[in-house]
Amino acid sequence: MDAYYAAFKIPDLVFNLLIVGALSAGFIPVFVELMDKDKKEAWKVTNAMINILGLLLIISCSLLIIFTPQFLKLLVPGFSEEKLKLAITLSRIMFISPILLGISSIVSGVLQSFKSFLIYSLSPIMYNLGIIIGAIFLVPLFGNIGLAIGVVLGALFHLLIQIPTFVQHGFHYQAIFDWKNKYVRKIAKLMLPRTIGMATRQINFLAITIIASTLASGSLSIFNFADNIQSVPTSIIGFSFAIAIFPALSQMANNHETKKIIGHISETTKQILFLIIPITVIMFLLRAQIVRLILGTGRFDWEATTLTFTALGVFAFSLFAQSLIPVLARSFYALQDTLTPLTTSIITDIINVIMAIYLSHIYGIIGLIIAYSFSQVFQFGLLWLLLRNKLGTLQEAKIFVSVIKILISAVIMAFSIQFMKYGLSLLVNMDKFWGILLQMSISATIGLLIYGFICHQLKLREMRLFGESLKKRWLKLRNVQTDIAQ
Repeated sequence: MDAYYAAFKIPDLVFNLLIVGALSAGFIPVFVELMDKDKKEAWKVTNAMINILGLLLIISCSLLIIFTPQFLKLLVPGFSEEKLKLAITLSRIMFISPILLGISSIVSGVLQSFKSFLIYSLSPIMYNLGIIIGAIFLVPLFGNIGLAIGVVLGALFHLLIQIPTFVQHGFHYQAIFDWKNKYVRKIAKLMLPRTIGMATRQINFLAITIIASTLASGSLSIFNFADNIQSVPTSIIGFSFAIAIFPALSQMANNHETKKIIGHISETTKQILFLIIPITVIMFLLRAQIVRLILGTGRFDWEATTLTFTALGVFAFSLFAQSLIPVLARSFYALQDTLTPLTTSIITDIINVIMAIYLSHIYGIIGLIIAYSFSQVFQFGLLWLLLRNKLGTLQEAKIFVSVIKILISAVIMAFSIQFMKYGLSLLVNMDKFWGILLQMSISATIGLLIYGFICHQLKLREMRLFGESLKKRWLKLRNVQTDIAQ
C-alpha cells in the first residue's frame, strides 16, 4: 500500500499542475463568457485547449516515465529497495492516466458550464470503478501492476462516459493548435497563478509523503486511509457546492452583479455548514466504528485501526474548513482573480510543512495530520477575510445566526449519539461486523433525526429549504412512478 500510494504522487502532481489549474481557474469563466458572445469561437477555443493540453501532457508524461526512478528516490527516501522498485513500476504505468484525465477535464468543464452535472458526477464513479476492477480482477492476472492498470482503465472510463453528452452540446473535433488565440492566452494567464498555487499544494503533499516515509512502516498508508475517509463528506458537500456555484458566479461576475454574488456565497456557506457540522459530529464520535467497518479486516490489525481512527478524529475538526475552501477559491476565480488564492495557498503550505516537521517528531503520523488540519482552518480564515475585503461583506450576521442554531442542534445531537452508542454496545456483539454496523447506523440515524427536529424547532431556514427540496424530489419521483403505472 505504501508503494501504491507513493506511485500515485507524481502522476497526481502532473494532473494538478497542468489540468486542475487550467480547468478551475481559466477555462470555465472564459467558456461561459464566449458562449454568450460567440458560440463558434467557444468551440474553437475548446478544441485548441484539448489539443494543446493533450500535447503538453504527452510530452511531460513521457519525460517523467524516463526519470521516474530519480524522482521517486527523492520522494520516498525511507523506502526499501524492493518497495521502491514496485513504486517505480506502478508509477510508470499510471503516467498514462493524466493524459486521459486531462482531455476528460476539459470535457468536464464544458459540461459544468452547461450545468450537465449528472453525467459529470458519474465520471469520478467510473474512475473508481476502473480502480476497483484493477484490484479485484487484474491483480490476480498481472500481479501488483494490475492496480496501476486499473488506474489507467478508470481514467479511460472517466473520459468515455462524458463524450456522448459533450457531443450533444455541439462539440465537433477540430485539429486546432491556435495557441496565439487571445482567449487561449487569457485562459493561460488565469491558469498561471492557479498552477503555481497547485504546485505549492502538491509540494506540500510531497513533503508529507517524504516525512511519512521516514516514520514507522505503514505511516503513509495510515495517512491516506484516514484522508480518503474524511474526504468523502468534503467531496460530496464542499466540492459539489463549489462545482455547482462556479458557473453561476462566473455568469454574475460577467454581468457585474456584485450583490447577487454576495448573496449566493452567503447562502451556499450556510447550506454547507448545515450539512457538514452534523457529519463532523458523526465522524468524530463514531470514528472507531467507521474505521473498523471499512478497514478492520484481513491484515489490518488493531494498532493500525487505532492509528487510523485517531487520525480520522483529528481530520474531523477541519471538515468545515475543507468544505468551504473550494467555494471561496472558486468565488475568486469567478471574479477572475487567481492571484489571491495563490498567495493564501503558499502561506498555508509553508505553515503546514513547518508544523508537520516539528509535530511528526513528537506525535508521529498524527502530528502530520494535526499540522494539516490546522493549516486548512487557517487557509479558510484567510480566504474569508480577503474575499470579504474584496466584496465589502459576506453577510456574516445572517451566517452567525444560522451557525448558532446549527451548533445548538449539533450539541444535542452529540449527546444523543453518545447515549445510544453506549446503550447499544451492551445489546449487540461488538466483535462482529453486524454488531458494529447496527451500533453505528442506529446511533447516527437517531442523532440525525434529533438534529433535524431541533433545527426545525429553532426555525432554521436551511432546514426548511432542505425539507422543501426533499419534498419536491419525492413529488417528482411519485409523478414518474404514476406515469410508468399508466
